[in-house]
Amino acid sequence: MITATPRPAPLRELPAHELSAGAPARVPVVRPAREEDAAELAALSRPFVRSGALRERPVSVYADHAADFLVMAVPGGPLEGCVGLRVHPADPARGRGPVGVLYNFCVAGHRQGRGVGAGLMRAVLAAARAKSLQALFTATTGGGDLFLRYGFAPAAVWTAPSAWAESLDPRRNARVLARSL
Repeated sequence: MITATPRPAPLRELPAHELSAGAPARVPVVRPAREEDAAELAALSRPFVRSGALRERPVSVYADHAADFLVMAVPGGPLEGCVGLRVHPADPARGRGPVGVLYNFCVAGHRQGRGVGAGLMRAVLAAARAKSLQALFTATTGGGDLFLRYGFAPAAVWTAPSAWAESLDPRRNARVLARSL
């Protein structure tokens, strides 16, 4: 098992003495996505779709599944990152309780390496624990470094929820990663 100590993302309001020229703090916060975020979720995802890292989803899918998403944004500003968490029910035949699948995890290019992904990861792990999920799964076509830093490890596709595993496109050659909670 791979373990590491994640670095915290700056998710706090700045004290007055740290503000420049008395301007209000514009610190990104994690919040649940709303249906009206759908177009922005699609736009945020578009560069990752073009690179082949994400599947293309129409705006209507983002609107229909907005409740799956956590987003990070400066209040009143554009979305800087997002992650979807789809809950799959318990599978008594396989002897397991409910699990989750992380999907459409992306961070705006200008915000990568600045704690946005880490902040979203901590928030989605907390949300998964609050839902009493036993494990999380994801698929990645990249290195999956962020997932690995947060305790995910390679997993056999057959260990994942079957409905999700069957939806994976073998031409994408994605690796399945999992983490117990």
